[in-house]
Amino acid sequence: MKIRLFCAGLITVFSLPTFAQSYQGNTSIHSFNKAKKTLERQVYHDHRITLYCDAKFDKNKNITLPNGFTTEKHVKRAKRVEWEHVVPAENFGRTFSEWREGHDSCVNNKGKNFKGRKCAEKMNNEYRLMQSDLYNLYPAVGAVNATRSNYNFAMLPSSRSSFGVCEVKVQGRKVEPTVGSRGRIARTYLYMEQAYPRFRLSNQQKQLMNAWDKQFPVSEWECERAKRIERIQKNRNHIVFERCEALKAK
Repeated sequence: MKIRLFCAGLITVFSLPTFAQSYQGNTSIHSFNKAKKTLERQVYHDHRITLYCDAKFDKNKNITLPNGFTTEKHVKRAKRVEWEHVVPAENFGRTFSEWREGHDSCVNNKGKNFKGRKCAEKMNNEYRLMQSDLYNLYPAVGAVNATRSNYNFAMLPSSRSSFGVCEVKVQGRKVEPTVGSRGRIARTYLYMEQAYPRFRLSNQQKQLMNAWDKQFPVSEWECERAKRIERIQKNRNHIVFERCEALKAK
């Protein structure tokens, strides 16, 4: 948007930032593998704690599980940390034609066409940027990441944890995360919707995320994490930034 000011016979023209300029997503990191390494080395190097279970992990990705953690599936993956898309890649990936329909250049070494995540990653730079956005990636116990899959978050009637002392509940393709993770999850979803116009929350999901955002305020670590990512990725998570500014003003 351009504004013209008329003063003493002079015309001054300046530009105000557009919505896209103010709320842009990742434009710096194009590789998912690079994103994971960057988070481990430059963001979580002194705070190696997973999102859901508060499990500690070392620089070699080995996890120290909390006493009482149990899992019925993906037992081997419970021993390793993985970097989870809080907003699942499929949730925004399906907005790309390469994911849904494939591309002429998406052919494997046997001559067979493929689509989905691999094709979108190969052919579409916008997808690669969304997939590699550091704000949307969190360390998680591998078994929890695998079981969560691409399921949406919800409040579930069941009181039974799927992982023992780590109170994540998975039921009927829905996931109820631990209380301590809900605020961070909410502000990640709200950021992704704000930063990427092609990603839109359903009314039900938007209502839930707004509620969690209000119920579970930012912590000092969440604010520090966002600062570090902003320096690396060169864009701001305005959702977290505004909450952190309000916290400092108290």
